[in-house]
Amino acid sequence: MTKGSNFWVIGGEFGSMNFHKLVEGSAQVRGPFKTRKEAEDCWREVSEEHRHKAGVRFSIVEEPSRVSA
Repeated sequence: MTKGSNFWVIGGEFGSMNFHKLVEGSAQVRGPFKTRKEAEDCWREVSEEHRHKAGVRFSIVEEPSRVSA
């Protein structure tokens, strides 16, 4: 049985400023993190590393919690 959620930091470099399509090979996934705080800390770090690139964006996503029998 699995309970709780995992959090992930996902993103990369986008081909245009509408942020719809990642540049091939630039996708990054970090995690899983057990708490949103841990994910936010990672998000701040990775965002700071890429702040000089306007086309790079990262987001925090929450994996739905599951209960398996």
